[in-house]
Amino acid sequence: MAPRKKTKNEVIPDAAPFAPEKAYITWSDDVNDKRQALNEASSSLDEYGLVNKAVANNSRYRLDFSNLTTNTSSRPGLTRSDYDYFRPEESIPTQLKLIFRKASIIYDRVGLVKNVVDLMGDFACQGIRPVCKNKKAERFYRNWFEKVNGEDRSERFLNNLYKVGNVVINRQTAKISLKMAESLSKATAKTDIIIDNENTKIEKREIPWKYTFIDPVYVDVVGGSLSSFVGNKTYVISLPSTLRKTINSPKNDAERQIVSQLPEQIIEAAKNKKLSLDPEKTLVFHYKKDDWQTWAYPMIYAIMDDINIIEKLKLADLAALDGAISNIRIFKLGSLEHKIAPTAAAASKLSSILENNVGGGTMDLVWGPDIELIESKTQVHQFLGEAKYTPHLNSIYAGLGIPPTLTGTYGAAGTTNNFISLKTLTQRLQYGRKKLISFWKQEMMIVQKAMGFKYPASIEFDRMDLSNEDAEKALLVQLADRNLVSDEMLQRMFGFDPDMERTRLNRESRDRDGGRMVSKSGPWFDPQIENSLKKIALQTGIATPSQVGLELDNKKNGEKTSLEMRSLFSPKPTNLTPASSDKNPGQPGQGRPKNSKDSSKRKNKTFTPQTGASIQLWAMAAQDAISEIINPVLLDFYNKKNMRSLSSTEYNEAESTKTKILFSLEPLSNITQDTILGKLNNINNVNTIYHEYSSWSKQVSVNLDKQLTAEEQKYNKAYFYSLVYSSNIE
Repeated sequence: MAPRKKTKNEVIPDAAPFAPEKAYITWSDDVNDKRQALNEASSSLDEYGLVNKAVANNSRYRLDFSNLTTNTSSRPGLTRSDYDYFRPEESIPTQLKLIFRKASIIYDRVGLVKNVVDLMGDFACQGIRPVCKNKKAERFYRNWFEKVNGEDRSERFLNNLYKVGNVVINRQTAKISLKMAESLSKATAKTDIIIDNENTKIEKREIPWKYTFIDPVYVDVVGGSLSSFVGNKTYVISLPSTLRKTINSPKNDAERQIVSQLPEQIIEAAKNKKLSLDPEKTLVFHYKKDDWQTWAYPMIYAIMDDINIIEKLKLADLAALDGAISNIRIFKLGSLEHKIAPTAAAASKLSSILENNVGGGTMDLVWGPDIELIESKTQVHQFLGEAKYTPHLNSIYAGLGIPPTLTGTYGAAGTTNNFISLKTLTQRLQYGRKKLISFWKQEMMIVQKAMGFKYPASIEFDRMDLSNEDAEKALLVQLADRNLVSDEMLQRMFGFDPDMERTRLNRESRDRDGGRMVSKSGPWFDPQIENSLKKIALQTGIATPSQVGLELDNKKNGEKTSLEMRSLFSPKPTNLTPASSDKNPGQPGQGRPKNSKDSSKRKNKTFTPQTGASIQLWAMAAQDAISEIINPVLLDFYNKKNMRSLSSTEYNEAESTKTKILFSLEPLSNITQDTILGKLNNINNVNTIYHEYSSWSKQVSVNLDKQLTAEEQKYNKAYFYSLVYSSNIE
């Protein structure tokens, strides 16, 4: 197909033919030729110098301080406003409505901000529910809370509070019938009950039924800053131009039908551009707003600069990626040094060869010596990386209240205080939760008055304290054990339904009582109660082993129980009166007359102290004296430097020797070196007492289920010594 012939425009003249100019000049060895070439090159001297930038003719930039004097010049200072003036898309808005809009755009487009705000909103309202002292009223509150979609409204409340910093809510009420009120008070209310009953005219049952959030961008405060001096503020909605156009001039039947269903105040507002909101049904909440401010600044406003830098760095990375593989190769023909200049034929030949090459694989080129390849290398890859994002991401996280320990940047300078970092986040979440509680508390007061309930409802969360969850749950279990909190509250904190758990517990209790389920054991309930009672009976001596079904083997010769040992060495009771076959001799009335006085003076009572304690104390001191005297003799016998150098067998033999010396001494006797050394020759005379002590000491160790220490063995010897010798003295 032949190309389409284009008609020549007679009005537009043809461009003048291009006249090529010489880019370089050469010279020969002739002096005149060289002088002529240099004279022609010197004509370009006027083109050498600094490149002057254009000066804006805007009024704010006319004072550029250039050319103050002949050799002095100055540039205007660059401020943030100057930077924003030439980059309006990157500028931070200063008007509140534009700030709200910018915050919403950042929330919608920046995934980091969106995830953090959503996380804070979801976490702060997790498990929200109304509770009341009266069970029937509580069921009504909870069913009403479900009808108004309270969980979703709570999440949207916190989301707008953290995102825009201001929450504007329009409340819509509904009149409910007696049947509807009774259904909401039941444990399970139906979801398809019609609330619009034209015959119902009881205004006391008018309760909130729908909540609509309004974008603060389109809401204005009547009076502006003057409204700070007024208690109840009045708010108006500025309808967008597109919405006003649709209401005033509907284009099709569908739009006309929708407009016909709109309230009269909306249609009137479309004509006047303003819609006054009912103060009784308009609720406004702010995020840390000062009294002199009309609206609160969003939390995102403080990090808009860092977000702009992050977005600009992303654009820089995209541009760098486009040029990361860019490469320029220059084929240089000829040589000025050797006065070789290429002709058009040589340049055309090389260009043809390069154009015919497909660019893949290795290309073989045959050429003369007058060619040079210059290849440029890009350093753009060094710009790509995450290091440049880190400080700005840290600033964004810090502005949102997220601690660095949760972002993977832990260990950076000034970010190692976990308590302060986590406290910032928890306090910010707690602040949003307080605002949410104040909103629902106000609404539930309306429900209480409308329904005539005695007690108002309060708001409860799965986690009332946003601190350590594990420590909080452990504390709740301990409080429940001490009956300081209810089991129902504990079950709700752990995510269980108390009504369902109560039904399950009752069913399991009936199964255990009927024998259809194994008894449950615990610290306050022993399923093996019969075995426990048998154990107590054996320990107290009420029953014998055979009575509780315990068959014992015969004891070996010489073995005695601890009870037999205690009875063997226990002190014998002393009888202060002579034994008599008759317990009460004589006849009644033969004794001393009642209230009669002594006929003769009584003898003075002689005090006779118990000797067991004194003997035990003496035995304690005697052991120290025996060790002080006998230890050097034993060390010399074993050829050791100190008692720690003795082996286990040598140490036991030394302790056995000192114990036998103690048992061979007379109670309360004077201990001297001659007495102790004299007892070494006849210590075998107390072998019987020593063996009884060894058996008794082993039994004590078994009863205590531990190996006795040296100090405990010392007390055992003193006590056993007092048991053996106190009865003899008495």
